[in-house]
Amino acid sequence: MKYIVILGDGMADEPLEGLKGGTPLECARTPVMDQLAKVSEVGMVKTIPAGMKPGSDTANLSVLGYDPKQYYTGRSPLEALSIGVPMKDTDVALRCNVVTISEEETPIEAHTIIDHSAGEISTAEADQLIQAVKAAFQDETYQFYTGTSYRHLLIWDHGSIEELTAPHDVLGQVIGPYLPEEPKLREMMVKSYEILNTHPVNLKRAAEGKRKANLLWFWGAGTRPSLDSVYEKTGKKGAMVSAVDLLKGIAAGARMKVIEVPGADASLHTNYEGKANAAVDALLKEGCDFVYVHLEAPDEMGHQGSIPDKITAIENLDQRIIRIVKERMDQSGEAYRMLILPDHPTPICCRTHTAAPVPYMLYDSGKTVQGPDVYNEKTGAKSGIFLDEGPLLMKRLFA
Repeated sequence: MKYIVILGDGMADEPLEGLKGGTPLECARTPVMDQLAKVSEVGMVKTIPAGMKPGSDTANLSVLGYDPKQYYTGRSPLEALSIGVPMKDTDVALRCNVVTISEEETPIEAHTIIDHSAGEISTAEADQLIQAVKAAFQDETYQFYTGTSYRHLLIWDHGSIEELTAPHDVLGQVIGPYLPEEPKLREMMVKSYEILNTHPVNLKRAAEGKRKANLLWFWGAGTRPSLDSVYEKTGKKGAMVSAVDLLKGIAAGARMKVIEVPGADASLHTNYEGKANAAVDALLKEGCDFVYVHLEAPDEMGHQGSIPDKITAIENLDQRIIRIVKERMDQSGEAYRMLILPDHPTPICCRTHTAAPVPYMLYDSGKTVQGPDVYNEKTGAKSGIFLDEGPLLMKRLFA
């Protein structure tokens, strides 16, 4: 038996007036998911434990079978694992976004955050900006590392943990109330505007009609994580297919194989087919028992507040990933089980994550059950099946 998780990050949503009370998942054309739903277990699962902030870190740990209350030490340390940054017990890792803020001639505290992803800036462009930041701020205490697109990393030797707000949680708001209290972190964020706003990379982006990446934003602080091996927990050899450092870091911590897919960039225009084929190859050609395919695009479109683009991302998941995986697995003759779900909702109405339960679908190629006609939030809620803890999903998948 082969096992597959296909996760559409932030795919779940809330009813929208612009969709006549429907959600993007309801309104998207998803013939493959709907075909599978008819013969699958469809239900709801709570991936975010009570009292914890909703995020892709806690939610994906939960889906992978790790109780966040036990294993979660912060988001950035997981990304450090992906980048290959060694962390000491005394280190604190912080996520270091390059974001877009407004450009009024006022103190930085009065500026507004416009885009947490700086227009999904390329890694090559962002690296030039991080190099400028390193030249200004890096020393034995503060070490900066380039990640992917707008997502980067600061390692703070003998640092402290401060509750810092994720930039995608305060889009459109004045940034002053969300700056760090810690003096050095606050100073670096404020001064980064002077360094980045007129940097040649950003002047070129502005001339091309793109958004500048003109401020550093620290958040997601945490200490070195320690995850049990997926193989030790399940007896299954696992692989991760994702373009996001967070998921690669979780996989590295869980001793899963991390598969790099050319052209996979966590955007709406990622290499969908490459991810699908890499996942199947891991199962059929590379001896893996279990593969986790993560798609970031629905989440990004939710943060951007774009209904059409979120629908497109979901349709691409259906047609350009799930369809390929199903067809190739069926042709192989291998028995398989496939779990499809979001990690958390990223509703268009609020443009950030919520902790609401999400719909899941569990398909078994060798068994059929009576499922609903379609897969979405409403049919999941109507099923009467509710898992109150995310890690129960892995037990269900491997049962």
